[in-house]
Amino acid sequence: MSGPKAVTTRSEEETFELARRMAEGFEGTEVVLLTGELGAGKTVFAKGLAAGAGAAAAERVSSPSFTLVNVYEGRRRAFHVDLYRLEREADILDLGWDDFLGEGIVIVEWAERLPPSLRIDGIRVTIERLGDDERRVTVA
Repeated sequence: MSGPKAVTTRSEEETFELARRMAEGFEGTEVVLLTGELGAGKTVFAKGLAAGAGAAAAERVSSPSFTLVNVYEGRRRAFHVDLYRLEREADILDLGWDDFLGEGIVIVEWAERLPPSLRIDGIRVTIERLGDDERRVTVA
């Protein structure tokens, strides 16, 4: 990709489909760093990624806000991480962060909470609310 690409979606279904199509080409070790305000659609995007990569049926994908990490098995394995409640580097390391990288697709919600010492390269996806159902999804 030569630079950031922004797409406007007009429904949850369109946001899901954008992510599903994106993940169909994944090799299985990608890291996707999702950012956006509460309710922006990060979990919808994560569902599409997991479905497109064959890691899980969309109905099995849910926000790991309280479990912190969900693992989905399938054609490709996916680690779905939610950093919303975590602020300290030690808390993130306790999740087994180092064990996920390279072992499957890593989908990180609230990626802006990654401390500088843990910043990793990945596909950066920012989701912005433009209206009730409309979102701007920027992939970099």
